[in-house]
Amino acid sequence: MQVRTLILGAGAAGMMAAAHAGPGTLVVDHAASPGEKIRISGGGRCNFTNLHCGPEAFLGANAHFHKSALARYSQWDFLDLVGRYGIAWHEKTLGQLFCDGKATQIVDMLRQEMTQAGADLWLKTTVAGVTHADGRFRVALDREGRRETVTAGALILATGGKSIPKMGATGLAYDLARQFGHAITETRPALVPLVFEKGRFAGISGVSTPARLSNDRAGFDEALLFTHRGLSGPAILQISSYWREGEEIVANLFPGTDLSEVLKSARAAEGRRSLTTELARHLPQRLVAHLGESLDLTGNLADLSDRRIAALTESLTGWRLKPAASEGYRTAEVTLGGIDTDGFDSRTMMSKTLPGLYAIGEALDVTGWLGGYNFQWAWASAMAAARHRAG
Repeated sequence: MQVRTLILGAGAAGMMAAAHAGPGTLVVDHAASPGEKIRISGGGRCNFTNLHCGPEAFLGANAHFHKSALARYSQWDFLDLVGRYGIAWHEKTLGQLFCDGKATQIVDMLRQEMTQAGADLWLKTTVAGVTHADGRFRVALDREGRRETVTAGALILATGGKSIPKMGATGLAYDLARQFGHAITETRPALVPLVFEKGRFAGISGVSTPARLSNDRAGFDEALLFTHRGLSGPAILQISSYWREGEEIVANLFPGTDLSEVLKSARAAEGRRSLTTELARHLPQRLVAHLGESLDLTGNLADLSDRRIAALTESLTGWRLKPAASEGYRTAEVTLGGIDTDGFDSRTMMSKTLPGLYAIGEALDVTGWLGGYNFQWAWASAMAAARHRAG
């Protein structure tokens, strides 16, 4: 069988590319259904983009690679597409956009776009091998119990990274990129909970509080969640992309608040109130009790000296924590690192050394923040490749 364009991976990027790559497009995926990560994302409502999507929200060895594609297909372009299909949506915090209904609305929209474009979709199909000769790719596929060979003028790698292996993530795109001479930057779990030794926070599992999590490279103000295994919540998922084993992170439990002034004012107005009672006005009571196991929170506000207030403020706004590890790819929302972007054209997503080979989406070394940014990269990189392929 011969096709003009073969796309490996029927996820967000693969389906988007298939809808715009021109005639003679075939998409293959080993899953039984397309867009599985779309379906489970955002609690089943798909955080499909972000109103504030900009180049500063992406990590990668090349800090500029993603800029062109994101500029040429923005969040507003995807919102136009969603609007044409009458999909209702709402904004949550920090510009995050979700479907009012089910995430499968986005999958159905992309499937319809593919159908209108005449793209074919083969599911339950695995890649057995890929070769390239005479300007064409030959891909051996196992489908419905038999081996089939598809010849294509272009091959688009859209199989994602290693995150959530229970959904079939394998790193296939990395293997194929290496096969054709491309480098792979270090891959790591990203947007992932962090684990602490000896069940450090098991006693306050389920407690959540607003916080600022930071290190020398980044900082995020979002919710912090304590778990049996360690720390999670949006603030932790965000900082995890900037964290490495052996490093500390700093938690400010009073973001945007001058805790020293709060305590001094309370001391003047309600000196007989206990310190723990005052702190429990601002933090969950179980968290205050936990903090009291390692900090001196005894006494009344009237007993606090300015020096003790300063020390408390430093402890509660600069709480230094050293995670033992992350939870790994099992729960990571995305993969940090990937196919080295230096080997690809930032306007077309095509290999600089092998014409016809493209890489898009999470397979590339471009990783966005939590909150719809990675989906926007999928849409934008897919459109860059597809438009180039369609001519």
